Amino acid sequence: MRRRDFITLICGAAATRPLAVRAQQAHRVPRVGVLMSQGENDPEGRARLDVFVQALRQLGWTDGRNVRVDTRWAAGDTAQVRRHVAELVSLTPDVILATGTPVLTPLLKATRSVPIVFVVVIDPVGSGLVKSLAQPGGNATGFVMFEYSLAAKRLELLKEISPGVARVAVLRDPSISGGIGQFAAIQTVGSVGMELNAIDLQDAEQIERDIASFAHGRNDGLIVTASQYGANHPEVIIASAARHRLCAVYPLRYFVDAGGLISYGPNLLDQYRSGASYVDRILRGENPTFLPVQAPTKYELVVNLKSAKKIGIALPPTLLARADEVIE
Repeated sequence: MRRRDFITLICGAAATRPLAVRAQQAHRVPRVGVLMSQGENDPEGRARLDVFVQALRQLGWTDGRNVRVDTRWAAGDTAQVRRHVAELVSLTPDVILATGTPVLTPLLKATRSVPIVFVVVIDPVGSGLVKSLAQPGGNATGFVMFEYSLAAKRLELLKEISPGVARVAVLRDPSISGGIGQFAAIQTVGSVGMELNAIDLQDAEQIERDIASFAHGRNDGLIVTASQYGANHPEVIIASAARHRLCAVYPLRYFVDAGGLISYGPNLLDQYRSGASYVDRILRGENPTFLPVQAPTKYELVVNLKSAKKIGIALPPTLLARADEVIE
């Protein structure tokens, strides 16, 4: 081969090599990790994941075509959370959707480089997960479940449906800042003329014993705060409240769907739609550091008339008129 032809061949190969590399990179399918806090067979968890995947599709991302979605289910188990966190991070996804504080916290310990979008998280600033709502300042941003003042509104709601209530049991998880903050918000409006009793949300048998010990008469009420335990064991709490004929206010509608009396809180499916919008923006090149953490703008009131009849109370017509949904 003549020297001129050899140089032309080498230069041509060198020139086309970057094009080939860029072509491979251009055709790389983005990867989205999802770590769900519920169990794989949990209908509520399945519904939330379906909403997230559908919202991604509407934004132009179809699982198996131009994006790959890797999902793991933790079922509220700390050991499983740790294992799934390690698995997802090792896949080097382009972004991870984290559902709840118990999932987000270990994820942030495992990686400060992979972008994370969180949903259904309580008080990320107070928990030290982001620097501020306006400027998260790290690799994580997303959507908070609610502000603490909402917990106080649930006490006001309990007074409306049971005007004579004098003693209230507050079911909370004392091991997380969200549990402490919600109870403190309730105390701000219930400390005068009312007895508040804290019951820990950690063990089913202990919850039943504590509620049985608390419940004495018709002037007793129950408020359930949002927690990982409650999300995975709503039936335990609902059964205890019904057994002792307690007026109970829950944080989310799935408690009412399962037989609870009344709930006031955000629509969690909306959080997963919003989460998909942030995942989309990150996949298109935006930095989570500059995407503000957002709170819900609308809360829904859901009432179960069947449950009201079982415990023998008549709900005020004004409350029924305000309800977003009444289950009969």
